[in-house]
Amino acid sequence: MYTFVIQINPIINNKFNFKFMVILIIIGIIVVVVGFNLNKTNTLLTPYSRLIKIVGFVIIIAAALTSSVVQINPGEIGVQKLFGKVNNNTLESGLNLVNPLVEVVTFDIRTQNYTMSGVQDEGDKSGDDAIRVLTADGLEVVIDLTVLYKLIPSQAPRILQEIGTDYRNTIVRPICRTKIRDNAVYYEAVALYSTKRDEFQARIFKTIESDFKARGLLLEQLLVRNITLPSSVKATIESKINAEQDAQKMTFVLQKEKQEAERKRVEAQGIADYQKILSTGLSDKQLQYEMIKAIATSPNAKLIIMNGGKNSTPVILDAK
Repeated sequence: MYTFVIQINPIINNKFNFKFMVILIIIGIIVVVVGFNLNKTNTLLTPYSRLIKIVGFVIIIAAALTSSVVQINPGEIGVQKLFGKVNNNTLESGLNLVNPLVEVVTFDIRTQNYTMSGVQDEGDKSGDDAIRVLTADGLEVVIDLTVLYKLIPSQAPRILQEIGTDYRNTIVRPICRTKIRDNAVYYEAVALYSTKRDEFQARIFKTIESDFKARGLLLEQLLVRNITLPSSVKATIESKINAEQDAQKMTFVLQKEKQEAERKRVEAQGIADYQKILSTGLSDKQLQYEMIKAIATSPNAKLIIMNGGKNSTPVILDAK
């Protein structure tokens, strides 16, 4: 009587090697066949034929159990494939019971990004991976782009069947690069760099979104990170900007001088009007009255003596 204690973990992740499971089952079958053949022979191993058959069956059962329970990680979805045929029913995250012979292919359904940049080691591919396009005026413009997208869960079986698991290099990369080149020809280089940048980004988003959706992908956001113009164009733009800034500065200076001249003119006119009023509008009596009024309001008491002459001058005495 033989007793076996076998510990089996039936929960495996989606990376379990399907071929290894098949090999394990084949090994179990071979062990069982050897056990049955030992019953027909008279060798030193014949007494152990039963034990060998049990070991073979245990190997087969263990392989079947471990491949019947599949764990799908959070943010992923599983697609079942059996002998080249894809099952349209997907497996959600968690534990799933499947056919032991089924191979489970997982897809990431979280938001992913793909960057094409001219900066070393910044994009998904090493080296200069920026997109070079020709604009409407025949100039070459270099564009850095980041694409945010995710896989539509219900389309995972179709993607596996029609595209495969490497849809980033099969769909995402070529479509983005092609659509950017196709739409850049409608814009001039300077407009693409400045005034038409948002319009260009919205246009390529719309075209890429429709192509992605037709292939089971959802485009979330498209980021035109950098647009690099040819050196000659950049120099022209910089000189133009400097000229505009100088013109604006000169306009400000002229406006300031004009305002200063206007202020001086108003001031001179006021002085002229004041002198005219003094020379024509004031009489001697008014002058005497204003003088007396000013003295009378002084805090020091004073005595004013005036004679009756026409052009007489008042005599002011301090009362103290």
